[in-house]
Amino acid sequence: MKKNIHVVPYGEWWAVKMEGVHAPLSLHGTQEEARRAAVPIAKRLGTDVVIHRSNGKIRDRDSYGSDPFPPRDMKH
Repeated sequence: MKKNIHVVPYGEWWAVKMEGVHAPLSLHGTQEEARRAAVPIAKRLGTDVVIHRSNGKIRDRDSYGSDPFPPRDMKH
């Protein structure tokens, strides 16, 4: 099973962490900087980026893996 990449508050910083691993992969000054750092890792691993709020609750999730049930393109 692939491990998701999480963007989480880490004291005064935002951390990029791999699910199930205690130590952060990297630390950033803003949530957006951490999200931008997390995306290439998730793309390389074919997994999700899970973005948390400052209180630790999940705010958003972006998938970079293969989805067995991708959404239909409703634009065309």
